[in-house]
Amino acid sequence: MAELLPLDPDQLLTTTRSVRKRLDLDKPVPLEVIREALEVALQAPTGSNSQGWHWIVLTDPEKKKAVADYYAKSFSAYRAAGRKEYDDPDRNATQSRVQSSADYLADHLAEVPVLVIGAIHAPGGELPAGNQAGLWGSLLPAAWSLQLALRARGLGSAWTTLHLPYEKEVAELLGIPPNIRQGVLFPVAYYTGETFKPAPRQPLDEVLHIDGW
Repeated sequence: MAELLPLDPDQLLTTTRSVRKRLDLDKPVPLEVIREALEVALQAPTGSNSQGWHWIVLTDPEKKKAVADYYAKSFSAYRAAGRKEYDDPDRNATQSRVQSSADYLADHLAEVPVLVIGAIHAPGGELPAGNQAGLWGSLLPAAWSLQLALRARGLGSAWTTLHLPYEKEVAELLGIPPNIRQGVLFPVAYYTGETFKPAPRQPLDEVLHIDGW
């Protein structure tokens, strides 16, 4: 069993951050630690207890490089579109730091020790028309639980979806069946440095609506 960090539930929830520049690209990540974290993630809820999730764990350098190449293509288009500007200078400064770390991840994704793709069974391989909360609600809670379980074991990750414009190509590369749809990609590694802290967020009262909008 991997040693767990001494974090209470609120600390774990508020200090599980997207880790990009601080991913340790040189320290190996034992597959057994990934398995432990996934065992925790599988306790997450799913609609009608369907448990239709699948987890593709990549450690092979060639396969990681191929996925990273698709990610880089998508990231290049995303980067060219520019980022949203806010009236708040502090928020813009934060976004600049996020952009810098995203640039770094796109350049180094293939070097991350482990990539984990979370996917879900979709009947016929088709995504539902209209609101898709029923489908993704059976994957995303487990994906967040995975991030928390990794953090508790001293590992960093970052929630990414930028490879999804090339979902079909990645599926063909990895032999993922057509009825399994990808929802998230996590780069996973031990991290450098010691601590993480809660991130700046909008005041609750700006987004809270009680008994209606």
